Amino acid sequence: MARPLPPDFQPQYHQLHRVGRPGEWRSVLGALLLLVLVFGLVPLVIGGIAFVVLLLSGSTTDEAGAVLDVTGEATPAGLALLNAIIAAAIPLTFLVTWWLHRLKPRWVSSVAPRLRWGYLFVCLGLSVVALVASLGVALLLPLEAGDVPVGEVNDFTTRTRDFIIVILLLTPLQAAGEEYLFRGYLTQACGSLVWGRRASQALAVLVPALVFALFHGLSQDWPVFFDRFAFGVVAGILVIRTGGLEAPIAMHVLNNFLAFGLALAFGDLTSALNAEGGGSWWTILSTLTQSLVYLGLATWVAKAMGLVNVGPPVGGPALPPPSGDPVLAVPPPRV
Repeated sequence: MARPLPPDFQPQYHQLHRVGRPGEWRSVLGALLLLVLVFGLVPLVIGGIAFVVLLLSGSTTDEAGAVLDVTGEATPAGLALLNAIIAAAIPLTFLVTWWLHRLKPRWVSSVAPRLRWGYLFVCLGLSVVALVASLGVALLLPLEAGDVPVGEVNDFTTRTRDFIIVILLLTPLQAAGEEYLFRGYLTQACGSLVWGRRASQALAVLVPALVFALFHGLSQDWPVFFDRFAFGVVAGILVIRTGGLEAPIAMHVLNNFLAFGLALAFGDLTSALNAEGGGSWWTILSTLTQSLVYLGLATWVAKAMGLVNVGPPVGGPALPPPSGDPVLAVPPPRV
C-alpha cells in the first residue's frame, strides 16, 4: 500500500512522482522503459527511416550507412539524425509521465508547472559568464602531452555551412532531450524511491548523473567520465534548488554550442562527437570552475526572481480524482 501524503505536503521537483499514481515500481519501470526507447527503439525507427530515404534518393547501402554513422566520419545528415534521436526523449518523457503516473507532462518541466522561459534565457547569459571564468582558469593550466592549442582556422565550406545549420536548429533540442530524460524523469523517478530527505535528494542527483556519464560510452578515459559525471551532479543540484530544468538546459546548450563550434572552427567534429579518450585531469579544474560559478549564479538569480521550487499542496493522499484527470492538474500562481 502506498504511503499516504499529509494534506500540506508540497513536493520538491524530485518528489513529484509521489503525487501521481501510487507505486514506486512505476518509477523504476518508467526509467527502464525510457532508456530502452531512447537508446534502443528510437534509433532503429528514425535511423531506418533516414536509411530508406537515402536509398530512395540514389545512395547505395554503403553510402547511406557512411552518411548516417557519426562514429566513422561525421556528416550533417548523421549529426541531424543523432540530434533527432535524442530530442525524441522530450515527447517520450511526456508520454511515460502521463501514462504511468497520470501527471500532466508539464510537471516534467518544473514545479510551476511549465518551462519558465524568462529564467531559461537569463541562464543562457549566466552560462556565458561561467564559461568565461572557466576559460580564464584554463589559460593557467599546463598543456598536457597530446593537447593541441587553437591554431589555424579550418576552411569554410558548404559542408561547414550545413553543420552550422544543423547545430543551430537541432542541438538545443538534443540538449533539452538529455535534460528531460536524465535530470527530468530519472531525477523524479529516483527521488520517489526513498522517503528520507537527504537520501532522496542524494539518490535523485547521483544516480541520473552516473547513468548520464555511462551512456556517453563505456570506453571513456576516467577524466572524461568524471567531467560528465560532475556536470550531471551540478545539473541535478540545480534542478532541486530551482525547481525545474531551465538552468541545466541552458548550461547544456551552451556547452554543446561551444564544443561543436570549436570543433568546426579549429578541429574535427568527428573527434568531438566521439570524445572518449585523451582527457586530462587538469581540465577538471576548469570544468569545476565553470560548474561552481554557474551553480552559484543560477541559484542566486532564481531566488532573486522569486521562482518557486516546490509544488502546490496535494490536499491529501496522492490518488487520481474520480474524473480521471491527472493529479496536480491546477497549477499554482505564476511567478
